[in-house]
Amino acid sequence: MPETDPGKRPRRRLRTALLVIESAFVLVLLVVWLATPSVRHSKSLWVLFFFCFPSQFVLAALPHEPVILFFGKFHSAWAVALAATAGTLITEVINYSIFETLCDLKSFQRIRQGRLIARFVSLFRKAPFLTLWIAGLTPVPFYPFRFLVALSKYPMPLYVLAILLSRFPRFFLLAALGRAFDVPNGLIIGLFLVMLLAALVPFVRDRLRPGGPVEGACPPP
Repeated sequence: MPETDPGKRPRRRLRTALLVIESAFVLVLLVVWLATPSVRHSKSLWVLFFFCFPSQFVLAALPHEPVILFFGKFHSAWAVALAATAGTLITEVINYSIFETLCDLKSFQRIRQGRLIARFVSLFRKAPFLTLWIAGLTPVPFYPFRFLVALSKYPMPLYVLAILLSRFPRFFLLAALGRAFDVPNGLIIGLFLVMLLAALVPFVRDRLRPGGPVEGACPPP
């Protein structure tokens, strides 16, 4: 059946192009951070700002908490929270466009129409802003809420506002703790590795399971 809206295909192509550019940008930042020791060891808040992109991107496994503790040792909690929040807000705008695109794909419709997903979306719609605020403030996996935002067609401005009001106090508290207790670098590195492994284990376990991952299944929380 031909498309009734002649402008739909160009908009779809533009959105796909933007999606590829955004994803490539975050990938480049991740490669630079992993491949450049001077960047990883830098105490510049610009490094923290750009680290937020790969650490908050889509289903990213890189933990941000130890990094914020580290920068909190050398900068005021206000400065660290502002830099981290700015990077996070831009990343979440990118995430919003990516999850919105995913949820519009025909291949995603079967998952979207499932009874369990519909139930989660219904619960989310009862108090979306409060749910996002609590999820952003507490140490729970956040990417399922990105799916719920896209599935429920939650407005981007309200989504970004919820991120701002939840992430800034969270980052401020982490930075203040890093400064108050002068957390040793060895402990910060250990915490980073433990949190990274905790995020990767479910993913690897799912891939190593006999028969591989279940087709159409959502990633583990």
